[in-house]
Amino acid sequence: MQARAKVAELVDALDLGSSALRREGSSPSFRTTSIRTVFPDCFPDFGFLSFNHLFLSVFTMAVTIETISTLERRFNLVIPSAQIEKEVSTRLQQLTRTVRMQGFRPGKVPLKLIASTYGPQVRSEVLGDAIQKNFSQTVTEQKIRVAGYPRIEAKPNAGTDIKPEAAANDALFEFVATFEVYPEFAIGDLAALKVERAAATVSDIDVDNTVETLRRQRVKYEPVERNSARDDRVTVDFAGKIDGVAFEGGSAEGFAFVLGGGQMLPEFDTNATGVVVGQSKMFDLNFPADYQSREVAGKKAEFTITVKQIEGPVFPVLDAVFAKTLGIADGDITKMKADVRGNLEREVRKRLQTRGKNSVMQALYETVKIETPKALIEMDVQRLVEQAKSDLAERGIKQDMPLPPDLFQEQAKRRVSLGLILNELVKVHQLEAKPEQVRAIVDEYAQSYEDPAEVVRWYYSNKQRLSDVEALALEENVVQFILSKAKVEDKTVPFDELMGRS
Repeated sequence: MQARAKVAELVDALDLGSSALRREGSSPSFRTTSIRTVFPDCFPDFGFLSFNHLFLSVFTMAVTIETISTLERRFNLVIPSAQIEKEVSTRLQQLTRTVRMQGFRPGKVPLKLIASTYGPQVRSEVLGDAIQKNFSQTVTEQKIRVAGYPRIEAKPNAGTDIKPEAAANDALFEFVATFEVYPEFAIGDLAALKVERAAATVSDIDVDNTVETLRRQRVKYEPVERNSARDDRVTVDFAGKIDGVAFEGGSAEGFAFVLGGGQMLPEFDTNATGVVVGQSKMFDLNFPADYQSREVAGKKAEFTITVKQIEGPVFPVLDAVFAKTLGIADGDITKMKADVRGNLEREVRKRLQTRGKNSVMQALYETVKIETPKALIEMDVQRLVEQAKSDLAERGIKQDMPLPPDLFQEQAKRRVSLGLILNELVKVHQLEAKPEQVRAIVDEYAQSYEDPAEVVRWYYSNKQRLSDVEALALEENVVQFILSKAKVEDKTVPFDELMGRS
């Protein structure tokens, strides 16, 4: 898909990412690694040793659920070792039909050799399956809504040595399962919420300013023989020193930048203005205290620049040729401006929706009191860390040091809390996204592309992409529902402020 080169080139890409509403269930997820932390000496997984689909009966007994804190719970898991050994024997026997070993024909490997080679791993897998089934059955019977992953640990001083000789008929494997549950909370009186609803319009001046910006984006530069001025592209050699010593990043050759473009510090721009080709100039520059490089932040440097080239800007004429570059086939200027207006109005709607959503979410987060499960926060922190790493990599930024999880703690807590709150609102007030709402959002996105039908097919061909759009529709349902109940303050926002240009 190829986006048309229109106003989409001008406006900042708006992040309408889903808050990923979490739908809790009664059955928890499991990681096989949780069992292996109990038995670190177990072998890693092999495909032909995966028997999790096999039925394994579970030893049941009266379970007492211990309340450790508001959300944390604990209970014991008890599994007869004889049951484990019986299942291990069955699985090892099945392996004799499939395992291949050097020196033996297929299906002829002695059971004793298979047991000595694969027995420890099979036994740990059987025990893991039993623990998982025992835990799942218990929380289902007790109607417990588990948040995150349980922590399964061998009970102190219990017989948890997974060796065949420990499999006396009366021997038991005992474990302790510690986990959190989803919080019980009330949304409260929605009429007490105070939210802001912003409004904005697109004027003719806004359209003309946008067209002018698009012209400036297509600037070309030509050499000039005069003093440098604002908007010129200047090429210089420069060298900086602090206390007479050169510093990293303080020098370059053939470096080009636009005067007034914000690429350089204001003092550097000022001293590179009014110069001519071949001129050398020395000046002092004070780095701001909050400068990104700590080595030079707040320090005074002495720079020397030598001007190599000065180029003046040449902007395209507002004519049919320019209109065609924006996707208007016949070059009609009126059509071009109408197209720009349409794109601006779509962007304004998106930004107003985002502002409204943020206002509603903040009001809910501040008003609805909820204790958030630490397990869910930790899981979301890891997601945010991985997402940040991916974003940095896409920008070509090499991240040698690990990102501190603490940086994402508050953000994760807010995201998880809002997810639980929105989930409750959706469930209680039946605010699920409807198919026609999802299609309307997809159609809206598609209008910014050359072939809208292709964009629609692209979304509907992938369940994950479509689920992201469904989450947006669901969020919008929640926002509109809150706006219909809460105390709403209407506010007109200037176009430039909404677009982040003020």
